[in-house]
Amino acid sequence: MIALTVNGRRRSVQVDPSTPLLWVLRDHLGLTGTKYGCGVALCGACTVHVEGEPTRSCSTPVSAVAGKRITTIEGLSRNGDHPVQKAWIALDVPQCGYCQSGQIMSAVALLAKHPKPTDAQIDEAMRGNLCRCGTYPRIRAAIKRAAGIQET
Repeated sequence: MIALTVNGRRRSVQVDPSTPLLWVLRDHLGLTGTKYGCGVALCGACTVHVEGEPTRSCSTPVSAVAGKRITTIEGLSRNGDHPVQKAWIALDVPQCGYCQSGQIMSAVALLAKHPKPTDAQIDEAMRGNLCRCGTYPRIRAAIKRAAGIQET
């Protein structure tokens, strides 16, 4: 058994220790907001927080996060009222939406470290999250809105 704390709740799973965290979240815990994208940690669709740090769950073995705090998109807020989620909705950021939970999780981690990020900090934090639909300008605008930064 591997003990995890996911979205503030202690959970135990009986899986092979090398099982990627993504599949534990989706298949064993029923948390399907975290998406499978590439499987090799390049696209960011599977981003969750481990101890507050954005982490690619597709390439992280569950054994590496045993006993650590894990937050998924479902754990950001009960009602979708996290400031980043509200900004995403207000600016109609998603197009197809597939990458957006990973985008949001990376944006939340960015704002935790840099409450008023510069464009360069946004670029750096978000560079590993790919959006096939090209919603990057809306993503940047939503991050700035959540940070209370006026666009120029």
